Amino acid sequence: MAALGAIDAFLAAASRACCSPLAIFLQIQGCCICLFLAIGWSFAAHVRGGVIKRLKHNIDGGNSFGFICDDINELEHSAQVNLPRVSVVMPLKGFGEHNLQNWRSQITSLYGGPLEFLFVVESINDPAYPAVSMLISEFKDSVDAKIVIAGLSTTCSQKIHNQLVGVEKMHKDSKYVLFLDDDVRLHPGTIGALTSEMEKNPKIFIQTGYPLDLPSGSLGSYCIYEYHMPCSMGFATGGKTFFLWGGCMMMHAEDFRKDSYGVVTGLRDGGYSDDMTLAAIAGTNFMFLANFLNNRHFFFQYSIFCHLKMMEEYSLDVCLLTKCPRCRFLAQ
Repeated sequence: MAALGAIDAFLAAASRACCSPLAIFLQIQGCCICLFLAIGWSFAAHVRGGVIKRLKHNIDGGNSFGFICDDINELEHSAQVNLPRVSVVMPLKGFGEHNLQNWRSQITSLYGGPLEFLFVVESINDPAYPAVSMLISEFKDSVDAKIVIAGLSTTCSQKIHNQLVGVEKMHKDSKYVLFLDDDVRLHPGTIGALTSEMEKNPKIFIQTGYPLDLPSGSLGSYCIYEYHMPCSMGFATGGKTFFLWGGCMMMHAEDFRKDSYGVVTGLRDGGYSDDMTLAAIAGTNFMFLANFLNNRHFFFQYSIFCHLKMMEEYSLDVCLLTKCPRCRFLAQ
């Protein structure tokens, strides 16, 4: 009986504590937060549903390339022939299980303008070298791609060193340079979407992308998913952002040729993080950073950068993407 009396006393004290003004305030705050998250989730679901419906409508209407653009006339030769040249620089280090699939998705872009791919490694002893060589030989007749040997870095991180060497080797007529990490699998319309936004607004200093992690259902995958979700808040700003993701950054090639705003020197002399360094340069010079999610159409259609390494380690998969016909290439 004494034990039951102690339990009753504890429950009574807990009940009084839960009815205190502070406890009621915390409960109301929690309910408001949950309501806000639920509204946001519902809105996101509505946006995704609208995009899927529009894609299906385009496909049913005869536009088999609706996963790239709504207006199929944009794919006419007369429109594609005037697209600017883009150089894609990919700093590599090591070779993982999914790297080859990632690289294949990157070089098989459906961008219609002149396009070159520069795979930059430290040396021929890098495990990525033979794999990239095999990939380039596979697509040698259809893709302009080559390997660049950067050598060891002495003044900055190896990744930044590889990026800068890649920029030095890019085509002299390239208007834009796109930096991509080797651990993402790319949507075929991404390069075209990035270039289109840069052409629409020449004031953009850097155009950045958005990484998307897809949990498979395991507790570990959801924990990583929830950990990364707050990072996306910096990109949900209507196109303008103060944040960069180093895995996908498009810039004006001329900024590197002329070292505008100290871009090259800032990265080369002690640069450790490419995205943080460039964000600091942009902030100092009041330059315009943009993410290409400023259009709801882009959010679901183009912002696909799947982290395959995380998929392997935390049982993340792409099942949600492969339900949509435009993303089935991700599962190949």
